[in-house]
Amino acid sequence: MSVRKRTWTTAKGEAREAWVVAYADQRKKSHIKTFARKKDADAYHATVTVEVRQGRHTPDSQGITVAEAGEHWIKTGQANNLERTTLDQYRWLLDGYIVPYLGNVKLSKLTAPMVIDFRDKLRDGTPAPGQEAAALRSAHLTKRIVTALSMILADAHEVDLVSQNVVRSLTKRKKKRSKAEQRRKLKVGVDIPDPAEIKAIIAKLDGRWRPLLLTAMFTGLRASELRGLWWSDIDLSKGELHVHQRADEYNTMAAPKSAAGERSVPLPPTVASVLREWRLACPKGPPGLVFPNGAGNVETHSNIISRGRVPAQIAAGVCTITKDADGKVVLDGKGQPEAKYTGLHAIRHFFASWCINRRVDGGLELPAKVVQERLGDSSIMRTLDTYGHLFPRGDDRAELAAAEGAHFG
Repeated sequence: MSVRKRTWTTAKGEAREAWVVAYADQRKKSHIKTFARKKDADAYHATVTVEVRQGRHTPDSQGITVAEAGEHWIKTGQANNLERTTLDQYRWLLDGYIVPYLGNVKLSKLTAPMVIDFRDKLRDGTPAPGQEAAALRSAHLTKRIVTALSMILADAHEVDLVSQNVVRSLTKRKKKRSKAEQRRKLKVGVDIPDPAEIKAIIAKLDGRWRPLLLTAMFTGLRASELRGLWWSDIDLSKGELHVHQRADEYNTMAAPKSAAGERSVPLPPTVASVLREWRLACPKGPPGLVFPNGAGNVETHSNIISRGRVPAQIAAGVCTITKDADGKVVLDGKGQPEAKYTGLHAIRHFFASWCINRRVDGGLELPAKVVQERLGDSSIMRTLDTYGHLFPRGDDRAELAAAEGAHFG
């Protein structure tokens, strides 16, 4: 590597000079870069020397923009036959958040401080260049966006379009997370319906939503798995159901996202009895779905929420009471308070807590591995990270006293 001065005379007889950095990258390929000032050339030379030594240099001439890398990432997902819903999520994150802020940045110029600045702007609701305003993004959404950026860089790195993933290196350098960034533990009565709330909701279930929501409560199936459940997957005589597929956002049947998602789950006697009655009244359709819409086709997720779960919660009084400045309860457009738990995942959380709780408290008191298998989680670490704090702790005071005695005589 070297920095040298280049001088020449133009056709008009004017003297010109520039500073040239000549170097070979980590693949022994030669490159040159020209600067008007020696100060800039020396700085670039110092930077390139370190990058080449560490094997992470990408010449500017070979660099592509973040937007171009994002398109390559999408095409890679298409080539790998990713689901339509997954690709739609990728496109939403790329076009809606990454490209407006970083789209024109060359991958070779993307640095860890730039990623930190990008993340902070997302959190603070700072508009992207050309935007007049932007809303605050939640910590969860911000994490998803930055993760997508990391996936784009990882895809580019695999095909030699960039020498390093600065998002990943930033994560590795971060030694510990602040308490505010640590995942908040799920709380019963806040994120998870407590037994009294579930009992109140069950009392208000009726019609075609009763078998669906009871099955959700006591099998822990995800919404997509409930929507894709067939009668051929249920063995009422043995009291168990089998998860083999799910219905995505476009009502297309697909395999579970992980091998662990394909599983068998026992049916409590009351739920099996309700399903047995429901089978006689269930709308008939070609797929033989357990919880179809009125025409026998795949039911939409939004209908389950708006017509089934929310009305049952409100009827049961499981609501979030919000008051205005005058102390009056704030109601929605239908004159009702807001349902306390959103989505169906809160019901899945209840199932997990029911599996974990002690028998004396009305639970099943199952080992962690069995809980993971019934939930269909991809790993036991995922189950423990989410629900580990719910497992009961035994009273080990007697054992501690005995062990202590061995050392104190």
